[in-house]
This record gives sequence, structure tokens and C-alpha cells, in this order.
Amino acid sequence: MAGGGGRPRSPPRALLGMAAAVVSAVMAGWGVLFPTVRAVPMEERHSVGLVEKNYVYGDIKHEVSVYVKVFANSPFLVCMDLARSQEELIDPKYLWIGPDGKKLEGRRYVNLTETGKLMVMGFKESMSGTYTCTLSHKIIETTTQEEREMFEAYQFMVYAYREADHAYQAFVRFTTRECELAANSLFFEELKKILNSIISDLTCHIIDSSCKCHSVKLPKQGLLHELFVSFQVNPFAPGWEEVCHQVPYDCEAATNMRVQEARDRIGEFFHKQTYALKHRFQTVPIIHYMDNSFSVIRIDSCRPGFGKNDITHKNCASCCVVCGPGTFSPNNEVTCQTCTRPRVKMYGARSC
Repeated sequence: MAGGGGRPRSPPRALLGMAAAVVSAVMAGWGVLFPTVRAVPMEERHSVGLVEKNYVYGDIKHEVSVYVKVFANSPFLVCMDLARSQEELIDPKYLWIGPDGKKLEGRRYVNLTETGKLMVMGFKESMSGTYTCTLSHKIIETTTQEEREMFEAYQFMVYAYREADHAYQAFVRFTTRECELAANSLFFEELKKILNSIISDLTCHIIDSSCKCHSVKLPKQGLLHELFVSFQVNPFAPGWEEVCHQVPYDCEAATNMRVQEARDRIGEFFHKQTYALKHRFQTVPIIHYMDNSFSVIRIDSCRPGFGKNDITHKNCASCCVVCGPGTFSPNNEVTCQTCTRPRVKMYGARSC
């Protein structure tokens, strides 16, 4: 089984040999075309970047939203706005209050600097909420040396987020001799077995598969019979949690890399069908792949307690943001649901 953080290994030769043997039997019996498959390089993974620098300045006019990846450290929250940071401050003092209404100074999970910067370390869902800082400093009149103390309050709304879990919905078409052909259903079952064998070492599997036969009339051609096949390439095959435990702080990143590799292997598998049709067969098989018919779209889901909302969290639209008070997410849906009786006051609720 592939490790969670490293590059998934290619399918074992024995596995490919077994798949090839199955393919040969299928081809011999029905004239169905499936050449062997190889793994292709993964695309470079891009993580969500929300803060260009590791400092987020306050704004005296409104609350500033900040998004922190679960288990990561927050950026430094600066207890002043950018303009104030360029000015001279006399006897500045900073008072940080956490979401629970208590002082943050002295807590083990915070890093407070003498210049009023706050970093929250090992961020968790429960740490989400409003962080308030009060800046006090003196103004001294040049002529009278009279001292006045000034106060300014800055609020940061800090949310925990996770990257979305990815799956891929695939669509592919095959030409068949007729819709009533008994081999159609057998072909579909063998196709699923072969695809699963290609990606099983990645703890990915094929789910929600379907196969429907339709009669299609194309311009200047007769009536064709086609199998419309759809399936989902899913990263949560049995055993995925065991792999996940090896990288608990960034499990979705490892899971997403594995399912992306699975998608690429399957894409290469179907890509080779066109070559084989042109160069390996003198007679076209009864059931065969339709050139360029393979397509795939990405499907995102969120872990329980998280959801997407591109209106509320437009600066983190692709993120799975922690469900706020009065909302919850019990499963891997993509949105947080509103509680019928909003008694939930916590962040990351999985039930009301």
C-alpha cells in the first residue's frame, strides 16, 4: 500500500500481468479492446495561499477575516493597521482577547511578541472565532508636554479551514453491435474490475458506476449503438484511514495526490485504446472505445464539521471552512447546514 505523503508507487508488474490476462480473455471472447496501462507523472500539487506575507494587519473600521489551515500556525495578527505601523508610537501596550473572552497572554498555544503581534499555533476548529486586540499608546504635546492616552481596538475573525477532498467523475463511450447484446453487461463488469485493479494500490476505487445503451444517429451516418459509461474515481477505498493516520496533519493533501494519480492512470488507459485500434487490429472489435470520448470532472467534498460557502467566505471560496455557530455538517457534503434550533455555539459542529 502506498504511503500517505510520498509519491504513490506504480502498479506491481504482477498486477498488470493479471489485468492483461483478463483483458486477453475478454478480447478473445467478445472482441473487446483494452491494452495494458502505465502510470503517468502526477501534476504538481498547489495548496491554497491566502496570505502573501506572514503578517495580517488590523483595520480600525471593520473586522478582518483570516483563514488558517487546520494544524498549521496562523500568520502574525498585527495589533494596528498598516498606516499606524509606519508611525512613531509612545509607550505602546497591547491587550489580546481570545474567542472565549479571556486574555491570551500566557497561554501555551499562542506566540505574543512585545510589538503586539499574535500567532496562534497548531490551529484547531475550536480555536476559530473573534480575536480582539486593544492598542493603547500615548500622545505627548510638544509645547506643554501634556500626555494623553489613546485607545484603538482591532478585531480579527479567524476561521479554521481544510482543503477539499477530491474525487473524479468520469464519462466514456463505447460502440457496440446492438443494445440487446448479452456481452454488454458482462463487458461493463469486466471493465470495472480492470479499472479497480489499476488503482487498487492507491487505496482508490471505482464507485457509483452505470452503463446505459443508446441508439445514436449522427449526420451522414446510419444508426449507431453506444454504451454510455460513467463512474467515480474515489480515494476512500477500504484501508484509506490506515494510510491517512501516517500523515494526520495533512491527510487530505495525501489523499488528493493519490486520487489524482488514479485519475491519470485511468486517463492513460483509455488514451491507449485509440492507438491499439489503429495499429493492432485488422478487424474492429464488436465493443470498442470511441476515440476521445473519455472526459473527467473533479468533485469536491468536505470533512464533517466543514463546508464551502463562496459568498460568506469569498476570500477562501475553494476552501472547506469550519462550520460556524448555528450550523453543522454531519458527513462529507460540501456545505454546512443550518440548525433548526440554533443551540450550537461551537465551531466545527457535526450535529445540532
